[in-house]
Amino acid sequence: MNSGNAVEIFLNEARDLLEQLEAALLDLEARPDDAELINTTFRALHTLKGSGGMFGPPDMAAFAHKLEDAFEKVRRGEVPLTPSLVGVLLAATDQIRRLLFEPAPELAARSAELVDALGREVGGEQAATAPSAASPAASPSTAADAGARRFAITLRLPANALLFGTNPLALLDELRALGTAEVEAITDAVPELALLSPTDLHLGWRVVLTTALGLDAIEDVFIFVDEPGAVAIEELEPAREASAAVVAETASAAEPVAAVAATPRAAAPEGGKAEPKAQAQPEASVRVSASRLDTLLDQVGELVIAQARLTALTHQRHDPVLTAVVEEIERISADLRDSAMDMRMLPIDSLFSRYRRVVRDLSTDLGKEIDLVLSGEDTELDKTVLDRLGDPLVHIIRNSIDHGIEMQDKRLAAGKLKRGSLRLSARQSGTEVIITIEDDGAGLNRGRILEKARAAGIVAEGVTPADREIDELIFHPGLSTAAAVSNLSGRGVGMDVVRRTIGELHGSIEISTEPGRGTRFTLRLPLTLAIIDGLLVRVGETKCILPLANVEECVELASIERRNSNGRNFVDIRNTIVPIFHMDAVFGGTGGDDGIVVVADTDTGRVGVVVDQVVGQHQTVIKPLSPLHRATPGLAGATILGDGSVALILDINSLVRQAGAPRADRLAA
Repeated sequence: MNSGNAVEIFLNEARDLLEQLEAALLDLEARPDDAELINTTFRALHTLKGSGGMFGPPDMAAFAHKLEDAFEKVRRGEVPLTPSLVGVLLAATDQIRRLLFEPAPELAARSAELVDALGREVGGEQAATAPSAASPAASPSTAADAGARRFAITLRLPANALLFGTNPLALLDELRALGTAEVEAITDAVPELALLSPTDLHLGWRVVLTTALGLDAIEDVFIFVDEPGAVAIEELEPAREASAAVVAETASAAEPVAAVAATPRAAAPEGGKAEPKAQAQPEASVRVSASRLDTLLDQVGELVIAQARLTALTHQRHDPVLTAVVEEIERISADLRDSAMDMRMLPIDSLFSRYRRVVRDLSTDLGKEIDLVLSGEDTELDKTVLDRLGDPLVHIIRNSIDHGIEMQDKRLAAGKLKRGSLRLSARQSGTEVIITIEDDGAGLNRGRILEKARAAGIVAEGVTPADREIDELIFHPGLSTAAAVSNLSGRGVGMDVVRRTIGELHGSIEISTEPGRGTRFTLRLPLTLAIIDGLLVRVGETKCILPLANVEECVELASIERRNSNGRNFVDIRNTIVPIFHMDAVFGGTGGDDGIVVVADTDTGRVGVVVDQVVGQHQTVIKPLSPLHRATPGLAGATILGDGSVALILDINSLVRQAGAPRADRLAA
């Protein structure tokens, strides 16, 4: 492994550790006495410090070391974990992230401020000053006075440990920092000079450690060493004065050494008991870069297209032997497609967990008390969709906290609980994932929205739209109901971006609000943007794909009643009025009296799209459009059909928005 790969692996692991650290700190704010959470937090800090010392910037490793020293007092129970301390620790987590991924000289001043703040929180300058790794944390006399324990530690790392960045001397220094250590090298595996490899580790070590910190502190030193049998720890009787050599002799002679525990670190049971416990083996996993998954899915998409062409050719040949082979290829390609798509699916918890910090910080800044309730975190969504969904959800959450949920006095006066509630949930429905963001605040102020819209010229004076149309106005660019511009809102930028981004993801967004009770935003998103189920239709000589997630039903135009009102054309489908427009008019035609009405669910309600023919369902591999056509309204991409021809993938929501209120010259007569 070269150094570049090692650093890349460290940075990827550091991202995961920082997310784990932030989540643990947020949980600790609600459960400050949870020992498991405290240990999880300490281990994340310890890992960041240790890995940072080998692969990270020196200033990051030094800062993480001071942060670990400060939290050690919390772990020992010397300092209570107060909300203010959690706030400083969260800020310190952000600082580590900046030191790793946004290094800059001016960050040193911020690091010093946070170290001072940590010192004040945990009591004095001791926590702010990191001890030297080689200096003992306690003198032998102090350790003895504190009722020290003695441990014999055997360290035998694999030969390739140095190649993977493990520094055995640093591990020995950390052991010395825990108390008094007697270290002896194990040289029985050192080969002859001619056989020595400069990249292999041939030495082992035996250490007799006297410390007041106990077994957990020793295990934390070896938190990175996951090789089975590489570390063995045994506790000696306090009165025994055996040297490391004597321990080696007795261990090699298989004589009892009055050990309380003599098991490898990885297999040591909880609570110091000697009885082994059966543990479920974790599923093995491999970290793969997103670009490789994208390449794999592209290749699978090409395979699906080639398989469709092969199927079309088989139907022309009528060869039973060839048909059997093609059916087998269809099955294999379908399984491969599903497997490739499954690898891109991630639980939405990876997105939801980010907003715990957002809600905490915003509610603190605004002086509000808000509980974030998450559900459906195990719902899976394509990584591409997850990556694009982050900003829209932040905008909605920010508006719910800033505009929706009231201050405590207003909530109490309205008969509500003092603490507001923000619910974020997800669930899968068919080929869609439905995400809801719901608050129990004051609801949308339709009067103020309408007033602002009239002042901006969006709604004409004297015109009073329906409640739903007023609610939709918050997505209009430049419209804001905030009384003043702040760092959170007031510029009219945000909610229009939300709708545009959701539309680009081929999804939809709906608003439901009740004055005084709260507001709910419902987002409907496709499971994936790579391969979708589509409805293949023909418009003139052009073949198009409509996302099947939008399609409700298909009806012959000649068999249903048509109406015209104020220049707008509608059809009556089972006593429900549905506006329609002809797709051939979109492509430059005039529209006729025949065709099929494809009823689709859009952002603005149900709409009938009139096409010439419905060919059937089609597994659609989405291909991007050329730069010349990428900005064309109403087109979401293209795909290659089995006969080698190209079909356009239509964005129904965009087409409806482009059409606006259906005009008489673009609608059925």
